[in-house]
Amino acid sequence: MPQSDDVTAPWDGEHLGSVDLVDGTAVESALATAHDLYQNRSGWIPLAERIEILHRLATMITDRREELALLAASEGGKPLLDSFVEIDRGADGINCCIEAVRAEGGYVVPMGLNAGSQGRIAFTQKEPIGPVVAVSAFNHPFNLIIHQVAPAVAAGCPVMVKPADVTPLSCLKIVEMFAEAGLPPEWCQVVMPENLDLATKLVTDERVGFFSFIGSARVGWMLRSLLSPGTRCALEHGGAAPVIVAADADFDDMMPLLAKGGFYHAGQVCVSVQRVFADNAIARDVADNLGTQARAMKVGDPRLADTEVGPLIRHGEADRVETWVKEAVDAGAELVSGGNRLSESCYEPTVLYNPPAEAKVSQMEIFGPVVCIYPTETMEEGIKRANALPFAFQSSVFTTNIDTAMKAYRGLDASAVMVNDHTAFRVDWMPFAGLRQSGHGVGGIAHTVEDMQIDKMMVIRSKSL
Repeated sequence: MPQSDDVTAPWDGEHLGSVDLVDGTAVESALATAHDLYQNRSGWIPLAERIEILHRLATMITDRREELALLAASEGGKPLLDSFVEIDRGADGINCCIEAVRAEGGYVVPMGLNAGSQGRIAFTQKEPIGPVVAVSAFNHPFNLIIHQVAPAVAAGCPVMVKPADVTPLSCLKIVEMFAEAGLPPEWCQVVMPENLDLATKLVTDERVGFFSFIGSARVGWMLRSLLSPGTRCALEHGGAAPVIVAADADFDDMMPLLAKGGFYHAGQVCVSVQRVFADNAIARDVADNLGTQARAMKVGDPRLADTEVGPLIRHGEADRVETWVKEAVDAGAELVSGGNRLSESCYEPTVLYNPPAEAKVSQMEIFGPVVCIYPTETMEEGIKRANALPFAFQSSVFTTNIDTAMKAYRGLDASAVMVNDHTAFRVDWMPFAGLRQSGHGVGGIAHTVEDMQIDKMMVIRSKSL
């Protein structure tokens, strides 16, 4: 008898729906279907048709934004205000896919440069890389699926998607809407294996052309080590995003940005503001002001329009955050604000001042509503401490001096440095890449479309050339 999983709201445990889990026979069927679609080149969906499907989907997302935002907020816990932004980003992400495939055309490879290349011309065109397996995370249940599935459709790849087990409903809705927009259902399959062994089989099968993973570093790097020869991949993990604050920072402009970047979605963002290295001259003011903002934030039901911080995704995550904060305070950190469990799933927005370097909040990604402020004597000290962890993703610097900004840009280990903005800034057409333990490859819509294709070259020899 098929197994199923209940999906409940992290806020209050309300039952939102059930999803079917699949056995080994169904996993094999999904892989065989995707493989057969790819092997049958005469049956590939023409580019013009894929573009039309994407156009229709973008319109549908915009028309149904309220329904989709409420669903995402209910199952993922992100406040409704921010879930509306997520849905709008999803529609824009579809348009980014369209722009990416409309603009690509391959390139000309120079010939006639030596005796051996005379009488030839060469050029490339794009082809899909093969079946895609996309394994996604919970924290953006709508937009992350768009980021992984829509580029595969745009590139012409059959795709099998495994959403996070706690937030599958937005994924199922997207796949349903793809079919409604005209995509044959077999080209986009939701696969939720009933156990980890089957999930690993799905990812590591030799028929998989590309593996897209968003989630924990422990799982992502393990799966990468098991991939079949020839399977390419992109991994997006997390970090412990650092911020450098110079003494000359525009304080009034900066503080709301730090609060938003740190407490947005209860800190459950892979580039959330976590470690703020502030000049001694203003570090205390930064901590106190951030604490004031944290205390003023409304924590509660994510489906309400005025909620600013929602629940953590699981009760166990709230347990962990509570433990880490207590550990830091017991070790000498000053609790500026928060530090209290509000319910089984909600934790107060918390500001810690100068926790020890060896505390978990200083060493690991908190993935919760906790921001740490560290006073520093010099910018060099701040940069050195910012770079001390094995993660490197997005970072930021606040200053009104261009030379200070450039110094931070040059010195920080990061794939992106935001100047006078928080670390979680992102638009979906920019590159988004975790370095070192934070990831592998480059995300962002256009980069993902590129990853899911190959440049196939044709060389023509002619006596007339």
